[in-house]
Order: sequence, then structure tokens, then C-alpha cells
Amino acid sequence: MNIDWKNLDFSYRKAKSNIRYHYSDGSWDEGKLYEHDNIDLSIAATCLHYGQACFEGLKAFCCKDGKVRVFRPEENAKRLNQTLDHILAPEVTEETFMEAVRRVVKDNIEYVPPYGTGGSLYIRPLVIGSSAQIGISPAKEYEFIILVVPVGPYYKSGIKPVDAMIVEELDRAAPQGTGHVKVAGNYAAGLKPRQIAKDRNFQVALFLDSKTHEYVEEFGTSNFIGITSDGKYVTPKSASILASITNMSLIQIAKDFGMTVERREIHKSELKHFSEVGACGTAVIITPVGRIYYQGEEYSYGEELGPVLKRLYKEVTGIQYGEIPDRHNWLMEI
Repeated sequence: MNIDWKNLDFSYRKAKSNIRYHYSDGSWDEGKLYEHDNIDLSIAATCLHYGQACFEGLKAFCCKDGKVRVFRPEENAKRLNQTLDHILAPEVTEETFMEAVRRVVKDNIEYVPPYGTGGSLYIRPLVIGSSAQIGISPAKEYEFIILVVPVGPYYKSGIKPVDAMIVEELDRAAPQGTGHVKVAGNYAAGLKPRQIAKDRNFQVALFLDSKTHEYVEEFGTSNFIGITSDGKYVTPKSASILASITNMSLIQIAKDFGMTVERREIHKSELKHFSEVGACGTAVIITPVGRIYYQGEEYSYGEELGPVLKRLYKEVTGIQYGEIPDRHNWLMEI
């Protein structure tokens, strides 16, 4: 292993191992670590034809005291099972999920970037329907896999605001569809809108609700956060939005700081009134949004990460790296 820790980017690179569990005859097996990163899969697998596939994303950190800890894995286990229930796939118990995370991180412990590099071990659990069938119905067999990847900070040269545009030509998710769960197809549906934004020189796409196109929902892969001029933390409430564990954590920290938190519908006309806007997710925690463009109008939020979002960002990352007390017991030690 020869890794330049200080120059790691956020991309796939092979680690030592991954862990895999197989489901058949009504139960999961005991799981096994594999050092190769290819899988054998039938050309008629349901994940390939009917999209019976979902995934999660979380991170392990080398903390200031030298110990490795995983951030809020139990929440990923809960969210994974919400998705599995929606696509009629078998539950992965929280006990099995946590055991799998511990085993694969421990086996790849030398791939966790050292404290002080700004890096982390990205953990990607996924479940796919693997049995061969042509009729449209749930698979009879499944694979639960967790791969890990050492990654550096998402923004190597520091956090800088991105420009966003509201994409109305295409929607991310249908009302009462799969927007609230982490199925693979949601991200395929977001590829073209993302490209539309990029072709117009915007880094990210922002979606309105699919039914009326009146209310802000989320960015292509991240939840929306707005900070009002009087310091309120506002984030959309919608049955079509994926419940972000990062957003959940930021909300708790905002409350710890004494901020008012509002999870509610956000009309698009409110965009002009926010003092700070951010996109939040596992990869970067908070990406500041400098401008949002919509139908010829531009809403500006500053040329750097604003003071409120910066304070929230520092608190979350401080907890993740063991620099700030873990007062909510969010970290699982390996």
C-alpha cells in the first residue's frame, strides 16, 4: 500500500477488502470478507432489469486520540431498511449491519486516512436483488455488500461556494414515488438534470416539487438548508425528500446552539430572502451555495461559507474527528 494521504481525492480506489452477505431461503448467511472487488451476477438479475437495488453512504474517521470511529451507523441501518421495505427486499437487521461495518472497517483499518489529513474512510453499503428471473417480481436471492474507499476532503483547495440553477425541464422524483428512499434509480434519474445544469455552467441542480413546481425540495444529491437573516435554520419538509443523516445531525447541533429550526414547505419566492444557503450530505457535510439562478433571476448568498453554516460545519467535523466531545453518542468505536 502506497497512498499519498495529503493528496487523496474523492474517487474510487481499491482497498484491502469488502464484505458480502448472501440471502436465500429466508435468511442472510454469516458474511465473508473478499479481497477482489468483482462480483458474479446473472444477466437476468432483478437489480439489472428492474432496479431492485439500493445503497447507503457513511464514513469512518481517525480521531485525534488515534482511535477509529464511524459516524452514526445506526441511522444508516434504519434508512437502509426503510428503502428495503419499499422495494420488497429482506431486512438487514441493525445488528447485522453494525457487525458488517465493524468487520470491514477493522479489516481495512490501515486504509483509514491519518488524523490531520482531512480524509476519511468512505463506507458504501448496498443491497441488490441477484436471482435470475424475467417476470417482474421481487428477487428470491440478494447480496448485501459493503465496500470501503479511502477518500480525501471533497474540496481539495478548500470549501468554495457553488452556483446552482433550478431545473424545471425534468423532475427528480414523482409525488408518492421513491424520492424518500435511497434506491439506485433516483440517482440515474438525476443524471440528465445535472448535465443540463453543467451545460449551462452551473455546478449543481436544484429541484422544485414535482406536483406544482412551487416549493423547494432538494439539490441533486443533497438536502437544502437556508439560513434566514435572523438566524433560523430552515430546511424543506416533503414526502419526496431523502432524509439526510447529515441534515439530521446539523439540525440537532443548530438546536444545541439555541437556533430556531424550521422543517417546512419553502416557497420558491423565499429564496431571495435567505442570507446563507447550503447543500448538505455525507461527502462534504456542507457545500455553500453562492448563487441560485431561476428564470432569469439571480439570488446571491456570498462568496464564501457563511458564518452560521461555518459554525455548524466546524462543530460536526469536530465531533467526527474527536476534537469536540461526542455529547450525543454519535460515534461507534472500531
